[in-house]
Amino acid sequence: MNHKRILLTTILFTLTQGAALHALTVEQQKIIASVKANETYSTALLKELVDINSGTLNPAGVRKVADVLRPQFESLGFACRWLPMEEVHRAGHLVCSREGKTGKRVLLIGHMDTVFESDSPFQKFEEKDGKTVGPGSADMKGGLVIMLSALKALNENHDLDATSITAFLTGDEERPGEPLSIARRDLIAAGKASDAALEFEGGVQNGGQDAASIARRSAYTWILTTTGKTAHSSGVFGKGVGDGAIYEMSRILYRFDQELHDPGLTYNVGLLVGGTQASYDPSTATASASGKVNVVPAKAQAVGDMRTVTDEQYKRTQEKMLKIISEHLPGTSAEIEFKDGYPSMPETEGNRALLKELNKVNRELGMNIMEPLDPSRRGAGDLSFVAPYVASISGLGAYGAGAHAPGESINMARQPEQTRRVALYLYELTHN
Repeated sequence: MNHKRILLTTILFTLTQGAALHALTVEQQKIIASVKANETYSTALLKELVDINSGTLNPAGVRKVADVLRPQFESLGFACRWLPMEEVHRAGHLVCSREGKTGKRVLLIGHMDTVFESDSPFQKFEEKDGKTVGPGSADMKGGLVIMLSALKALNENHDLDATSITAFLTGDEERPGEPLSIARRDLIAAGKASDAALEFEGGVQNGGQDAASIARRSAYTWILTTTGKTAHSSGVFGKGVGDGAIYEMSRILYRFDQELHDPGLTYNVGLLVGGTQASYDPSTATASASGKVNVVPAKAQAVGDMRTVTDEQYKRTQEKMLKIISEHLPGTSAEIEFKDGYPSMPETEGNRALLKELNKVNRELGMNIMEPLDPSRRGAGDLSFVAPYVASISGLGAYGAGAHAPGESINMARQPEQTRRVALYLYELTHN
């Protein structure tokens, strides 16, 4: 009976998908045929990109990725320019544009850098243990290939003619340069000049079904510094010495853990040092400390991140943190610095409208509709910088697993499907 049910389900799915594809216009069918014909090209391009180390702090590698991508865009009629970002100690951004007058002005957002630096042992695109793995394969070089392959399919059918599309590829999404007001200045300007922004971060699923992000959380960094009076450890807690920097740090972090809870809010301590001397270097994300067990520590530093659903939640949490910090242990002091970060991306009517148009394409392709993903399940991204100015959606990139860790994999079987979806979505946005 189970085999019969499986067979019946397969037949029904095939018939449904066939009916959906039959309902596509001739032009849509031609676009899909071009996607199919370009699959070998797309896989070769992905391998070429993944095999280039483009860790954020490897500017030569990031530029090399841009050097591969630039002629690809130019062959499709895009005019490209490189925006150097030496002033924020990063490689730069690649911006490729076509100017036209039909449909919506669409901004495509991606990034060329990965979390895997030059000294990482994880460097190559390969088949391993039945999976396709590679540094940045899913996050997000697979998304860049989907973007380009969809544009290539449209171009082969003259469906890019008269369209207005800008691809903005940052070179420092994983570790953005500071200040962000400079690092994301040009991206924000591109968002203000667009009608729709599509981000090609990895595809996500909810309960086994594809989902889309029309809201995202923020990502901010904080640096907490505590100080104490250095002295021989025999005098700790005593008058004139006090509790020392590390006990003060422990008090604050414990109260953060106990008192800051709020729906959708997370706050993580990623690094902690303390001793007679302690220091943190934000440019390299490294810290050092020295001291002796019989000396009351003079300094401690903790570095963490905070992710919020709304700007109001961020400000409210800041106020709670400042109050906790102000209630010092004897002989200690503390201060916190909140760094520039990725803003939250609230759900808007414009974002919902973009998802509605995407689901129109999903139905035409015989694919399941995509529900909005809970923003607490998705990290921050470059899309958040333009979201205040333009309707925005994310999750159009590659499907995979294990992002940001050695062994990151990409689901190659989903690449053609995602490319078809994106190609028809771009056609819909730029021709209606």
